[in-house]
Amino acid sequence: MAIEIKALQAEDKPLWAPLWTGYLAYYETELPPSVYDATFDALMSDDPHSPSGLLAWDGDTAVGLVHYLFHAHCWRPEGICYLQDLFTSKQARGQGAGRALIEAVYAAADARNVSGVYWMTQDFNTTARKLYDRIGVQTPFIKYARPE
Repeated sequence: MAIEIKALQAEDKPLWAPLWTGYLAYYETELPPSVYDATFDALMSDDPHSPSGLLAWDGDTAVGLVHYLFHAHCWRPEGICYLQDLFTSKQARGQGAGRALIEAVYAAADARNVSGVYWMTQDFNTTARKLYDRIGVQTPFIKYARPE
């Protein structure tokens, strides 16, 4: 498999949507079509505070996606990059697509002179965590969220 990473384009929406559906399904989440539309619109925005998206390609087939965004950080004047969503199709797993997507986010951060990139995953995501343990550093932070 020869993986190529490309910026998400407007015409990619029909290829992006099933990948994002797969990502959400993995986390047992369903979202209405309006959220898909709003998310894709944000990914296409020129606003520097909106998320960006990349697709991993194997030839003419989109096999993975990543969404990331830059935000201010009180400890880092240059800001920080949050890798929010990462997903590869079953056929691309173990073939380097996930690593290539993360490394592309690292490169985007480097291009903005932002050294910090972080992401989260659930503890049961053991397959992905094997990659994350090789390409990142696990932190001791525990996430809390406002009750809904």
